[in-house]
Amino acid sequence: MKKWGFLFLLLLCLGLTFVKIDPFFEPKVEIQNNDQNENDKEGRRTSENIQKEIEEEQIYQGNLLLVNSEYPVRPESIKSDVINLAAYNELTKGYRLVNSEIYLSEDVAREFSEMIAAAEKEGVRNFSITSGFRGFEEQSVLYQEMGSDYALPAGYSEHNLGLSLDVGSTQMKMADAPEGKWVEENAWKYGFILRYPEDKTDITGIQYEPWHIRFVGLPHSVIMKEKNFALEEYLDYLKEEKQISASMNGEKYMITYYPITQNRTISVQKNSYFEISGNNIDGVIVTIHE
Repeated sequence: MKKWGFLFLLLLCLGLTFVKIDPFFEPKVEIQNNDQNENDKEGRRTSENIQKEIEEEQIYQGNLLLVNSEYPVRPESIKSDVINLAAYNELTKGYRLVNSEIYLSEDVAREFSEMIAAAEKEGVRNFSITSGFRGFEEQSVLYQEMGSDYALPAGYSEHNLGLSLDVGSTQMKMADAPEGKWVEENAWKYGFILRYPEDKTDITGIQYEPWHIRFVGLPHSVIMKEKNFALEEYLDYLKEEKQISASMNGEKYMITYYPITQNRTISVQKNSYFEISGNNIDGVIVTIHE
């Protein structure tokens, strides 16, 4: 009897241990194309909606801005919360800074820190940041020193936004490192994208850069992963569809593209959380967390 009692106690302990294991975060997304006109009409009939004025300058602000040889960074596009990471010990746990002058949006740094913590739990822990935000002057100096094969002119690099960073491995080249593989396979779960993937060079116009990641936020990174979109393709998709709905891990989102030629008013559900980002071209994307 003592033997069976011991086995029962052992199984019970194992069962309790199993219950405590956190589920692996694997976001799944379901996407539905909507009729924007019908939704706008429905919104106007609903007293629970509020009116939000969109100003033309918002085309050039937000996390979904396209920056390339055609669409440069404007001064108002630069994130307002750029910080020196070396001064924030709580944000640099789990990875190294190659020097004490690495700058980044504080919000993006917090999301990156969360992602690195997740990688560490999976045994991938040799990350570094080699570059973050660069001002126009610093970008200009880099371009003059490195040339057009290795750098972009001031205003035409994503590094001028505060949303992008170059991630490295302290052990080997990122293309060969476990850190590089982990980023490519998992960054999208945390709002980041590999901005210049190997199979999209004809679209981005930039050679494959396994180290360069860009924050776009959820659910956008998940949708881009699901549809294998580069940022250029995703913005074109939203412009064509005008409005889509996405469900992810029980959370619902409505994403709407609005062309902006002048200030305009849109309708959003009262007490809902929403974000507005320009595309740096001709309109804004409104993401409502329903």
